[in-house]
Amino acid sequence: MVWRMHITKIDEHINLVDLEIAGIKDFIASYVLMGKNSHVRAIVETGPASTVQNLLSALTELNVKPEEVAYVAVSHIHLDHSGGAGILLKHLPKAKLIVHSRGAPHVVNPEKLWAQSREALGKIAEKYGKPEPVPKERIIVATEGTVFTIGDEVELKVMETLGHASHHVAYYETLSHGVFTGDAAGIYLNKHDAVVPTTPWFFRLDIALESLEKLIKLNPQVLYYSHFGKAYNAIDKLQSYSKQLELWADTAKRGIEKGEKLETISRRILESDKALQKVSSYIRNHMILSQTVLHQSVEGVIKFVEKFGTSLE
Repeated sequence: MVWRMHITKIDEHINLVDLEIAGIKDFIASYVLMGKNSHVRAIVETGPASTVQNLLSALTELNVKPEEVAYVAVSHIHLDHSGGAGILLKHLPKAKLIVHSRGAPHVVNPEKLWAQSREALGKIAEKYGKPEPVPKERIIVATEGTVFTIGDEVELKVMETLGHASHHVAYYETLSHGVFTGDAAGIYLNKHDAVVPTTPWFFRLDIALESLEKLIKLNPQVLYYSHFGKAYNAIDKLQSYSKQLELWADTAKRGIEKGEKLETISRRILESDKALQKVSSYIRNHMILSQTVLHQSVEGVIKFVEKFGTSLE
């Protein structure tokens, strides 16, 4: 079967590739950056292992030669963001993987990551596919403030943005004044212009809010979401997401105090979150979001509030 590439040129030097996991469109994006006046290329987010061939096909369509790719930058090591790194780098002879120091050991040896992902995600992990190891010598540790030059005026600056994960980074792109957000700014449902939280089991709301404030202080013009696409009104979206996370935590806190279970707290969150109401039908019919947003993400907020709830008072 021939995969038809879904490539969108979103800036003069940036192309979005819809990786179409299991045929699902508008869910996982990989970004291909072209250096101005140079043949240096960079990829932000590999997507999962199961979509690497889709990404390679897109590179061919974009006339990107494998040896031109200098950097593959990932926001964090969750399977839907970097699970394809090991396979992808086999096809890119000169590329280095940029990843947070805490994530690096788990891409070198992904067995523990794979086991934990299967436990947390179940069948979704199988759809993403098992990650392959990345050679240690092909890794560059993403350090706060480090700048990677792609070409004239095209640079990626590392921004440590913890909270969603303890090894999360975002990348500020200087020419477009845009941020590749990973999961630090939530999931953007671009067809509905709505953002919903992504808050896994080990979510740290307090740290996530600090990371959002750091991104706001950059005063970006656009956001490039891994889930999914380019969004304008960057400051408004970041500020609204902060308030949305606080709303979820407050609702969870009141539910916990009443002894309510996950299902009840999830329903109360839906009743109180207007942005979530706007896309509730879409989420319920989505192969992956139906299992994550109103279940795993709510559970992540509950776990945080149970352990650190007083930190928000």
